Amino acid sequence: MTPNLFIFSAASGAGKTTLINKVMPNFPNIVYSVSATTRSPRQGEEDGVHYFFKTEEEFKKMIENNELVEWNEVHGNYYGTPKFFVEQKLAEGRDIAFDLDVFGKINFDKVYPQAIGILILAPSMEELEQRLSDRKTETKETLKIRIGNAKKETDFALAKGKYEYVIYNRDLEIAAAELKGIIEKYSSFKSSSQSGS
Repeated sequence: MTPNLFIFSAASGAGKTTLINKVMPNFPNIVYSVSATTRSPRQGEEDGVHYFFKTEEEFKKMIENNELVEWNEVHGNYYGTPKFFVEQKLAEGRDIAFDLDVFGKINFDKVYPQAIGILILAPSMEELEQRLSDRKTETKETLKIRIGNAKKETDFALAKGKYEYVIYNRDLEIAAAELKGIIEKYSSFKSSSQSGS
């Protein structure tokens, strides 16, 4: 069976991380993609496990040598998906999950058009605004910027992105069941909750 590539995209506040953390433990055969980055490791982060930590010079060399499927600069740091990691896991027959923004997904599709896109959205922009506001981590200015970016990303994804599935995360349990069903449809390894049957 050909391994699958699952791409998860969402605007900030859509609940993507919570949803993925709830569903992915059911699929131990799916490996999570490890990105390369120029940002410094945080406490407890290991090179090659959480990220491939690179200097800016090393990262730019990877770009020059066409060693990245996609890459982006975010808040002064570079992030990208190394080709060697994807090819190695595919050769091992592993399904791979990726967490990419809607713009990174466009570049990813040029290299791996077979990737299955799953877009996770908040039920409405009002709900998204409320969620971001409830976090109490933003100033009024940064909140405004985040909401503007979320709207741009959502509009772009729906108009120009290649997403086979769109999940509106109104209710975590319902959204989790929907995501689990999508992955089970494709994954060569059925979820652990099914494996006993």
